Amino acid sequence: MHFLDKELWFPPVSETHPSGIIAVGGDLSTERLLLAYRSGIFPWFEDGQPITWWSPEDRMVLFPDDFKPSKSMRNILNRNHFKVTFNQDFRAVISNCQNVKREGQNGTWITDDMIEAYCKLHELGYAKSVEVWQNDRLVGGLYGIDLGHIFCGESMFSKVSNASKVAFVSLVNSLKENNYLLLDCQVYNEHLESLGCGEIDREDFMQILNYQPK
Repeated sequence: MHFLDKELWFPPVSETHPSGIIAVGGDLSTERLLLAYRSGIFPWFEDGQPITWWSPEDRMVLFPDDFKPSKSMRNILNRNHFKVTFNQDFRAVISNCQNVKREGQNGTWITDDMIEAYCKLHELGYAKSVEVWQNDRLVGGLYGIDLGHIFCGESMFSKVSNASKVAFVSLVNSLKENNYLLLDCQVYNEHLESLGCGEIDREDFMQILNYQPK
């Protein structure tokens, strides 16, 4: 495990600790965050703790071209109960992701400093959001980092049933239309698995991340 200071660098992911932690410390500057995502690394820590950087051995992902929404999800989308927008209120989305209560969690890993850092990335065109509206009220959404051929999903929220699923499917459809190779969902959870995500090896993930089209 490596300890970072003001110098802008990350070790190669091959040096990741078995826990999935590759480094501790550093900052949340735009330059460091972009370097992290481009290196297969992401920050994940709780308020009051040092910044912790991760590159898990098993990466939860979705290949957009392989995605097939369930019949029930298609029915929900066809009913037009929701309106979906992209990048219309990034700050509201990330703030809701911070504040929404999650089963089995006492707090949030989205600190106030992270909100400001990712809002800055949004202003620069790197961080993007999907918003789901019902009767002009924001009821769901997600956000992440757009690397051009991979979208690194960070968090989602839902205030009414199925709103986050609608955001997820809308994002995947957009990625598919724009020939993205991968949706990175970082680490396993049952909800992501239910949406069709699965795990691949870190090495396979890095090959896709480093892919350079001819």
